[in-house]
Amino acid sequence: MSELLLPPEHRYAKIVKDKLNEDGSELSVLNLGPTHPATHGIFQNILLMDGERILEAEPTIGYIHRAFEKIAENRPFYQITPLTDRMNYCSSPINNMGWWMTLEKLLNIEVPKRAQYLRVIVMELARITDHLICNSILGVDTGAYTGFLYVFQFREKVYEIYEEICGARLTTNMGRIGGFERDWSPEAFRKLDVFLKEFPVAWQEFENLFERNRIFLDRTVNVGAISAEQAMAYGFTGPNLRAAGVDYDVRVAHPYSSYEDFDFIVPVGKSGDTYDRFCVRNAEVRESLSIIRQALDKMPAGNEYHAEVPDYYLPPKEDVYASMESLIYHFKIVMGEVPVPVAEIYHPVEGGNGELGFYLVTDGSRTPYRLHFRRPCFIYYQAYPEMIKGALLSDAIVILSSLNVIAGELDA
Repeated sequence: MSELLLPPEHRYAKIVKDKLNEDGSELSVLNLGPTHPATHGIFQNILLMDGERILEAEPTIGYIHRAFEKIAENRPFYQITPLTDRMNYCSSPINNMGWWMTLEKLLNIEVPKRAQYLRVIVMELARITDHLICNSILGVDTGAYTGFLYVFQFREKVYEIYEEICGARLTTNMGRIGGFERDWSPEAFRKLDVFLKEFPVAWQEFENLFERNRIFLDRTVNVGAISAEQAMAYGFTGPNLRAAGVDYDVRVAHPYSSYEDFDFIVPVGKSGDTYDRFCVRNAEVRESLSIIRQALDKMPAGNEYHAEVPDYYLPPKEDVYASMESLIYHFKIVMGEVPVPVAEIYHPVEGGNGELGFYLVTDGSRTPYRLHFRRPCFIYYQAYPEMIKGALLSDAIVILSSLNVIAGELDA
């Protein structure tokens, strides 16, 4: 059998044997994963080690593969939303809104300005929780548990806002074609105001805890660095690309949902190392807070929260119970009996980890002919073996943590 066809652990075992025969040095093969605590998900890295130094690495994914794309190709369009928010479940509403905007592009639906601003608010809240989880757990992986425990309460406060909007917390299934299922309650806005008042103070304390901490600096500066050229060659987007010095942000390059109405800075780093990735996400949280405040200040008057598209927007539930026409529309929309154009489109949004794209091909039937999710984790995880080569085993954990590899997005 060709050596290339052997599983990596077998190939590495042969390398270990050959190396011992040459100079007597002690090499070993180590499985990093697929248990969750070290690898942040159900995936595996088979490492060739010289003591604690990593010589080679080969990633293996597929342990939780759920075939979301193929499931989606056998579901009506409305029933695909719960698949999207189970990819990057740390920022589910961004996935939901990206999918709805893809369908709106397909159907040529113009969403009211107010609904667009509401979407911006919920997407930026999701970005904050995504970065909060990534950076606080990076602290845990460097031995600092306090920051994680302190800021995690604010993820719960955001989840309470989600509950007011749609009734769900983690996997939100939020929104509809054309906007939202219902208008936001006064309580949702009240909780949002409280969050905007309390969270920035806590986030500043979190930054103070880490950004000049000598132990944290030693563990992250010049660790897992990747150049701008390498990052672009691997297809990086999002904070991991911006940390390498490239200021690409989908919200600026290809504005959607009225992002062009808001002023915000795209934070960039220089070295592309773990510390820069941490700092870029910290800065993006502050920009997200600014965008939310601007959206509230500029919110159009009225109560429009969805477009007038009765062929695609589910009628109110109380009407479904009382009106035969509404019941028929509800059935037709949910079961995909309303025809859609034959088209081929791609729509990207700026997800928590980078460009989250939806490539959709339709043939006019009740389900997609082809649906592909551009999952940023799946793309930049390819660079992980190169980034940890020559590093220590403890560095490998920190580098993976700073990349923010979410297993559901990596292995959908």
